[in-house]
Amino acid sequence: MKRLRLAIAGAGLIGRAHLERIQPLDEARLVALADPSPAAADLAQRAGVPLFGDLAPLLDEVRPDGVILATPNALHVEQALACIERGVPVLVEKPIADALTDAQRLADAAERSGVAVLVGHHRRHSAILEAARAVVDSGRLGRLVAVTGSATFYKPDRYFDEGPWRKRCGGGPILINMVHEVDTLRALLCDSAGEIVEVQAMASSATRGFEVEDTVSINLRFARGALGSFMLSDCAASPRSWEQTSGENKSYDHHADEDCYVIAGDRGSLSVPTMRLREYGGERSWWAPLHSERLPLPERDPLAAQLAHFCAVVRGDTPPRVTARDATRTLAVTLAIAEAARSARPVAIH
Repeated sequence: MKRLRLAIAGAGLIGRAHLERIQPLDEARLVALADPSPAAADLAQRAGVPLFGDLAPLLDEVRPDGVILATPNALHVEQALACIERGVPVLVEKPIADALTDAQRLADAAERSGVAVLVGHHRRHSAILEAARAVVDSGRLGRLVAVTGSATFYKPDRYFDEGPWRKRCGGGPILINMVHEVDTLRALLCDSAGEIVEVQAMASSATRGFEVEDTVSINLRFARGALGSFMLSDCAASPRSWEQTSGENKSYDHHADEDCYVIAGDRGSLSVPTMRLREYGGERSWWAPLHSERLPLPERDPLAAQLAHFCAVVRGDTPPRVTARDATRTLAVTLAIAEAARSARPVAIH
């Protein structure tokens, strides 16, 4: 089997994470890196690949089989379109775009061209998420009533010093982090509860004082009547986030006894990622006992699984698990949350 030639645009945190997972692969190798920052030169030298200041010359001179875009959000669409124009399959990091019209433009171009675009909502490749969705879809929880979620954590000052764009519009935790949570909620509940159709939100930037929000309180309405609440903060001394509870990324502090999601139906509830399932065996009543069990907790590196999937996509063996059109729906909900926070009004998602 031919070894795939992959390139990465963006040498920041996520770009380096992709690079680390490409290096041990037998089926693919890194052939080039694109990033204008001075720090990228050392990374490219250590990886033994040429460095380009821009993606376009990389595409034209190296002609990779596939490209991973790990660049700032505002660059995703134009760079992905450049890949599509040259017939190169691309993995676009989330969010797919800053604006819904741009995301739709990219989705249209991908469908029109037939060039594969995979969006990097890597939790879709999580074994924990797959196991939780299987429980929800099995009907053991009954009719879904409510979901509560949390992404409360503390980003250090150096995170913003290394990426000053994160302090500005388009770089706050709604677009950087909440877009993951929206996609997780859609993956978990869409088949059982329907899509998210309305949101409310309150945001604050009081702690960090940046142009963008640092804390957001969110309410959600699903198409079939279930409701949700979510707390988001990147300045909270709390471990109740997917990264710190799931243990999937070993670089984060791990709290195996904490959950970041509780999904409740009228027959049972599931806490994720501890996979604690509680359900009634007989009468449903707050006086009646809830049977409790802890389901097996599978382990898998979702970024590595996503990379393996992308290689299969590049080879034409499988369609993208998260298409540009699917990611556009996630972005629409995420942007609706930002709009609800700005307007202090409920926002419907059409």
